[in-house]
Amino acid sequence: LNTKTSPATNQAPGPEEKGKAGSAKKTEDEEEEIDIDLTAPETEKAALAIQGKFRRFQKRKKDPSS
Repeated sequence: LNTKTSPATNQAPGPEEKGKAGSAKKTEDEEEEIDIDLTAPETEKAALAIQGKFRRFQKRKKDPSS
């Protein structure tokens, strides 16, 4: 009898097994519905702040000397 375990049982999960775990997480996330009031002034301020920071990030990424 061979007492060693097969190498497949000792290896890390392959891409197909990781995909299964990822899809289970997506299902959980999809069940949670987030309701954001897009007309609220706070939402608009937050969106403008995020956009501004992203634009600055893109500018620095394009021209790192400035």
